[in-house]
Amino acid sequence: MTADSTLREQMCLLAKSLFDRGLTGGSTGNISARTADGGVLVSPTGTSFGRLDPARLSYFDASGAHVAGDAPTKEMPLHRAFYDTRSSAGAVVHLHSCHSVAWSMVPGVDPDNFLPPLTPYAIMKLGKVKLLPFYVPGDPAMGEAVRGLAGKRSAVMLANHGPVVAGKDLEAACNAIEELEATARLALMMRGYDARMLKSDQIAAVVKTFDVEWDT
Repeated sequence: MTADSTLREQMCLLAKSLFDRGLTGGSTGNISARTADGGVLVSPTGTSFGRLDPARLSYFDASGAHVAGDAPTKEMPLHRAFYDTRSSAGAVVHLHSCHSVAWSMVPGVDPDNFLPPLTPYAIMKLGKVKLLPFYVPGDPAMGEAVRGLAGKRSAVMLANHGPVVAGKDLEAACNAIEELEATARLALMMRGYDARMLKSDQIAAVVKTFDVEWDT
């Protein structure tokens, strides 16, 4: 099996895992990964994470031209913005996960640090998550908003829409976006309680110990 076919199979396997566990439904969400030749594989438009076909994934060459596979997701500008601004990005995942979308609608959520410091794990895997305003799905302005962050964030939350996470590879990106959803679920569960959050010195210790990107 070639490196390209292995990557295609892995993308479809991980996407189905996310779908099967209810982290995105129907034909929502999109996933992409860098290829060894500098191109990008991405899920086609209108496809379900539960039924992706490795042979039909959209392929963009290193110059950014769509050269093979089905028509790509309309959110390709969003994926491209992460690849162009974060040299470490090897994969990007976008979901319509329920709890993170719900948390984006809660009044008073910090747009610069979307997730409350409930556990160390979201800090370790995501750093600070930026809450972006609502955009019509497919609007290239979403990509421009990510570019405006100048590569300083590995994850954003599109208000009333869903999270987008870049990771060093497919597995890292999927693990991180799952942590985002789990933390949003905890935040909703603890809303209205006097939750014991991590303190600033505890957050600082996690950031230092795990060398987390944590812009101030």
